[in-house]
Amino acid sequence: MTATWLRWTPAVAVPAVIAAGVLAGSLPASARDPLPERTPAQVLAMIGQHQTKSFSGTLEQSSELGLPDVPQVGPTSGAGRGSLAELLTGPHSARVYVDGATKARIQVMDRMAERDAVRQGNEVWLYNSKDNTATHVTLPAAASKESRSHDMPAGVATPEELAAKMLDKLDSSTEVAVAGDIEVAGRAAYNLVLTPRSDVTLVGSVAVAVDGENGMPLSVEIRARGQQEPAFRTGFSSLTLGAPDASLFNFSPPPGASVKELAVPATGHKKDMTDKDLGSKNRADKNWDHKGLRGHVPMVTGTGWERIVGIPAPSASAPSASPESGKQSVDKLLNDPLLRQATVTVQGGRAISTSLVNVLLTDDGRTFVGSVPLERLQAAAAAK
Repeated sequence: MTATWLRWTPAVAVPAVIAAGVLAGSLPASARDPLPERTPAQVLAMIGQHQTKSFSGTLEQSSELGLPDVPQVGPTSGAGRGSLAELLTGPHSARVYVDGATKARIQVMDRMAERDAVRQGNEVWLYNSKDNTATHVTLPAAASKESRSHDMPAGVATPEELAAKMLDKLDSSTEVAVAGDIEVAGRAAYNLVLTPRSDVTLVGSVAVAVDGENGMPLSVEIRARGQQEPAFRTGFSSLTLGAPDASLFNFSPPPGASVKELAVPATGHKKDMTDKDLGSKNRADKNWDHKGLRGHVPMVTGTGWERIVGIPAPSASAPSASPESGKQSVDKLLNDPLLRQATVTVQGGRAISTSLVNVLLTDDGRTFVGSVPLERLQAAAAAK
C-alpha cells in the first residue's frame, strides 16, 4: 500500500526496499523433484494469477550499490521511514504479516531500534521506536480497492512489489527466459530472468524467484551491468502460509509516544500512472513550464530500461514560488547526514550515484532519477 501522498517523493525513485519467506521443507534441494518445465509466458501467468493473500515471514534485504557504509549519526527521517541513505547501505531484516487486502504489519529491524507499519482496514500507523514517534493516517474508503495491504510505506518493498515494478518494463526491450530451478526459503521456485537489450541502462539483469506451487514471487535479485553478484537482493528467508494472529494488526502508540495525525489529500495523482500516461506530459504541452515540470506530476522521458523520471520541486506549483524555494527544498533534504554524505557535487546540482540507479538533485529543487548514466539525467534537466 503505497499511498498517493508518498508516491512521488525522491525516496520512491531509488531502490529503497525489504523481504519475507516460507517454511523450509524436510528434503534438501538436491533431493527434490524438478519442477514441471514452463515457458517464460507460463511463469509470468503464474505470477499474475497467484492468490496467496495471507502469510507471515521474514524478509532479508542486502545492497551492494557502491555507497559508503556510513554509521547512523542522527535521527531517522520520520516515523515508519528510515534514513534514505541508511536503507541503501548494508543488510536489513523485516518481519511481515499479511492477511487479505487490508491487514498488514511490517516490522523493520534497524540498529538498536524497530520501525513498524501497521494497517488494519483504512487505518495506518507508522511507528519508530528510536525516538518513540508515531504517525496515524486514515485512508480514503477507495484505498481498499486501489492498493495491496503489503505495499506498506515502511522504507522497504516486498519481492512481489519489486517484481511488479520490474515486470512493468516488459516489452521488446527485454529478453525473458527461465533458468534452472532454484530454492528460496525451502520452496522450489522457477528462476525468471529479465535481461535488458539496451546497452545504455545500468541494469544487467533481474532474476525473480517464482514459487513453483503458487506463483508468489519469493525473491528478486538485480545485477548491475558487468557484475556477477547481485547489487540488490530482497527475498524470503522464512515464510508461513496462512492467516497470522489477528492481534498483530492491532496497534496503540506506547506511553509517552509523540503522535502526529497525517491527512491524506482529498484529491491526488492517478494511482497507477503508466509510462504512456506520464509520457503524454511532454515539453510541448503548454500546461508545463519551461523546465518541462509543472505542478506535482512527474514527467517521464525515454522508455523501458532507459526511462528517466523527473520530479518537480515541492513548491514548483506555488504562485509565490521564488528561485530560492527550490534550493531550500534541496538543502532541507540534505539535512539527513547520511544522504548528504552519499551525494557529490556535479554540474547543475548534487548526485547520488550507485551501480544500478543515478539520482540528480538540481540546484532549483527538481529530482531526476533513472537507471542510466548521470550524463543522461543532466541532459534531461537542462532540456527546455
